Amino acid sequence: MSQLEEADRPGRLHAEHHMTGGVRVVTLRGEIDHDVRHVLSEALLIEDGAAPPRIVADLSGVTFMDSSGINVFVTAHQQVSRADGWVRIAGAQESVLRVLQLVGVDTLIPCHPTTEQALIT
Repeated sequence: MSQLEEADRPGRLHAEHHMTGGVRVVTLRGEIDHDVRHVLSEALLIEDGAAPPRIVADLSGVTFMDSSGINVFVTAHQQVSRADGWVRIAGAQESVLRVLQLVGVDTLIPCHPTTEQALIT
């Protein structure tokens, strides 16, 4: 399991990821904003800059997300789609889910209530 973190203030984004059945599961905690978009990008992309073909992003621990996070998710979706892969979002809190719905990301990237559901759908 790998960890990425921006820990100079409370609420900063913390990301962990691991592989489950060929799917990269990224668990995020904290706030996603302009200052930490690089942490999210690093968590969703593999080291050589190529995206893994299948990603589930667990947002159950994310309390805030602005357009910076939206942009990273859309970019990840575009990259994995070119490789016949997908991105799924799991467990988004109501405030984060509302942002995803307002900008239409939920029509591009499927949103599921739990990581388990995102993995089997």
